[in-house]
Amino acid sequence: MDKYTIATKYWHKLDDNRVQCDLCPRFCKLKSGQRGLCFVRANENDQIVLTTYGRSSGFCIDPIEKKPLNHFLPGTPVFSFGTAGCNLACRFCQNWDISKSREIDTLADEASPEKIAETASILGCRSVAFTYNDPVIFLEYAVDVAAACREKGIKTVAVTAGYICDKPRVEFYNAMDAANVDLKAFTEDFYYRLTGGHLQAVLDGLLYLKHETDVWFELTTLLIPGKNDSDSELQKMTRWVVESLGPDVPMHFTAFHPDWKMMDIPSTPSLTLTRARNIAMENGVRYAYTGNVHDKTGESTYCHQCGDILIGRDWYELSDWNLDGNGCCLKCGTPLAGRFEAKAGKWGSRRQPVRLSA
Repeated sequence: MDKYTIATKYWHKLDDNRVQCDLCPRFCKLKSGQRGLCFVRANENDQIVLTTYGRSSGFCIDPIEKKPLNHFLPGTPVFSFGTAGCNLACRFCQNWDISKSREIDTLADEASPEKIAETASILGCRSVAFTYNDPVIFLEYAVDVAAACREKGIKTVAVTAGYICDKPRVEFYNAMDAANVDLKAFTEDFYYRLTGGHLQAVLDGLLYLKHETDVWFELTTLLIPGKNDSDSELQKMTRWVVESLGPDVPMHFTAFHPDWKMMDIPSTPSLTLTRARNIAMENGVRYAYTGNVHDKTGESTYCHQCGDILIGRDWYELSDWNLDGNGCCLKCGTPLAGRFEAKAGKWGSRRQPVRLSA
């Protein structure tokens, strides 16, 4: 093994000289030397190893709202990074150059968990985000980074599709303070044909997050014209969210643009996002947002009790801030669901690349 390869524990041997990876519901069955669909987990010496520990496709300081998280430390900077590969095969991937990468040159930067935590602290970041590609495939690295961050009082955020098995899911989310989970659609047909995954595994993970953890989480659905944007599907999805997860889980409806293997589908009209937001709110979702478009109304947060604006947003810039020091509406005193500090952060919309290795 090289210095970037470590042993993992979520696997078992089969009777035919293969090893099955038990990290995610793909259950890749690998001969010696083979890699899983994610490309970063492989069979070496009859065990599953992670081949990208300590390596990154790059580091950057983002606004937390870009993850997107609107109810977690608003206005603060988040130290963001990803690796390479993914355990889904989304034909519409908007980060395919990273998530579908098979080139080791993609992993041009490197850092130990302690170095990441130290750098985030020095740069004044309130949190570290595992993003750009799905962190479940580099679980061991993410968990170690999270532990180093907690020692310095820094929060950790997972941006994930939530496609992970029961046992590793416990370890993964125990390390996280917040998550944005892609609920890519609400039909098994969509998941199977367009992502190579299964819907129920994602729903099970959301139920686990809500009922068995203290992780703050928000949902994102990329609306693709003609694929997952019908009124009937949006009705079923948003009703399930309210009934199963509760009305306080924020939902983000974001715009698709032609990419990867779906260049023949047009970009999502802004009216589609507004329609989705309206359906969600009609079904009891208290905090529904539009994304990837300029829509101050759809980007801002309102008190579900009195309707007053609580947090005004214009892209990633905050304007209005009408919360008291306890995260309650200044007008009527109703608490806003989420994790808030006494004052809003002032990072704004800046994106600042950071290089850690020489």
